Amino acid sequence: MGVEQYQRKVNSLDKEIADLEKKKAEEDRKAADNHKKASRVSVSKNASESMIKSKMRQIENYEEKARKAEAASADYGKKISDKRTKRNDAYLKLQKEEQNERKKQEKSIENMKRVYEQRISELESLRLSKVKNGFLETVSGDEPEYDVFVSHAWEDKADFVEAFVQALKDREIKVWYDKSKIKWGDSMRARIDDGLRKSKFGVAILSPNYIAEGKYWTKAELDGLFQMESINGKTLLPIWHNLTKKQVMDYSPILASKLAMTTATMTAEEIADELLDMLSSEEDK
Repeated sequence: MGVEQYQRKVNSLDKEIADLEKKKAEEDRKAADNHKKASRVSVSKNASESMIKSKMRQIENYEEKARKAEAASADYGKKISDKRTKRNDAYLKLQKEEQNERKKQEKSIENMKRVYEQRISELESLRLSKVKNGFLETVSGDEPEYDVFVSHAWEDKADFVEAFVQALKDREIKVWYDKSKIKWGDSMRARIDDGLRKSKFGVAILSPNYIAEGKYWTKAELDGLFQMESINGKTLLPIWHNLTKKQVMDYSPILASKLAMTTATMTAEEIADELLDMLSSEEDK
């Protein structure tokens, strides 16, 4: 059983226990009421024998009802105890499964981090080698094929990214975009690396989703863009989407220092026009 199945089981047992406790409380109330009624039955000194027998039967009737209610309460109590035992067992299994799941996720993230850190280290070594020899060069076969690489969080596709990419394409700007460039069976890391190397500019669409804790892919892409900027002078262009300057500062002071476009005051088409002007200026140089 997985985490969700154990969680459903715990939730179901919690509901069953709550229902049983409600029924037990009702039986306890009945028992107390009947004991009280029995204690209130009184017989006068001058009562006839038949009256006394009638009152005794009345008392016995109340006490019998109280005993039945007490027996039902005890039965519910046993069921509650059994359910709690099962609930505790399921909860312990849930905690164990959650711990196993966390370990798997941490291991997966660590593996991705090692791969990207190795890649970033290789890029840094390449940059230092070029600086040492006193020149910058473009690696053979890595001539730009795309005008811009779009780095984004997938949660932002629907409300901005898709419209922005379409606006770029409408202006005949060649875009590296994961939805069209990564195919079924491709290595995501290899395709992203290839896109970073072969793009003139890198656009990072910064948003709360982009900078959220645990967003390793966006961080890795951003690291790659920074490295390519430092190696080949490629420009990193930030776009702020639903983000404040303080949030950007907290995430990366370097990014906050860069002039950025913002979706708070500009449409996707207006930002695309700005990029088109920049590309035209580059071609005129």
